[in-house]
Amino acid sequence: MEEYMTDQPAPVDPRTGDVSGARVPVLDRFRLDGRVAIVTGASSGLGAGFARALSSAGATVVLAARRKERLEALADEIRGAGGRASTVSCDVADPEQCAAMARAATEEHGRLDILVNNAGLGTAVPALKESPEQFRSVVDVNLSGAYWAAKECAAVMGPGSSIVNIASVLGLTAGFAPQAAYSATKAAVLGLTRDLAAQWGSRRGIRVNALAPGYFASEMTDEIPAPMLDDITSSTVFGRLGLQPELDAALVFLASDAASFITATTLTVDGGMTMH
Repeated sequence: MEEYMTDQPAPVDPRTGDVSGARVPVLDRFRLDGRVAIVTGASSGLGAGFARALSSAGATVVLAARRKERLEALADEIRGAGGRASTVSCDVADPEQCAAMARAATEEHGRLDILVNNAGLGTAVPALKESPEQFRSVVDVNLSGAYWAAKECAAVMGPGSSIVNIASVLGLTAGFAPQAAYSATKAAVLGLTRDLAAQWGSRRGIRVNALAPGYFASEMTDEIPAPMLDDITSSTVFGRLGLQPELDAALVFLASDAASFITATTLTVDGGMTMH
């Protein structure tokens, strides 16, 4: 078992607040030194970016996804930059694999402080043509998977821990493609976030929030046809896609003590898309 960095301050218990807060420089509240974070869906895209961001803020990151070989490459990159990382193969649609993921994190690193529920599956199928199997597969990963991962991780988390569920603006507004399953699950994640925050806040001191990204430059947006991409970018105030660092900063905020009095909240990072 890796020894936890005991010289680092413990996470702020949101039930009591930080009595030493007046002595802590505000920027230090964004630091994650000594914290251990799981990022699901970390093998590519936004998830890989989240893992790099948490590591740069001081956290030890546990990279989880189905594609173990890609996780190992990212872990090597993070270690090469001076960070600490481990990997675990996990299909979040399987509750037993989620339990094994939480167990692996605590056995190797001694604790678990942060879960980024990022694993997700997207489809773009007209509703009248979408099969039951296609719809259920999206629900199994995006909604059920988020629930299983949160449940298993919360069971081993201490006060001051943070769960960040990655939702989407498509849980708040209509999209640019037929995505009933994806939109429905992302809207459901917002409800799940609120309920888990209510259950685990006063009892366990765990904060649960959601991050709702708009459209960000990624492997996924690279596949969007140019006319649709034009419609998407024109729907934002700034006329462009978001960039990974702009989302990373919001994630680190929600994961850190800087957000110690924030729970059950959805932080939308979409360049103003949902104001229309």
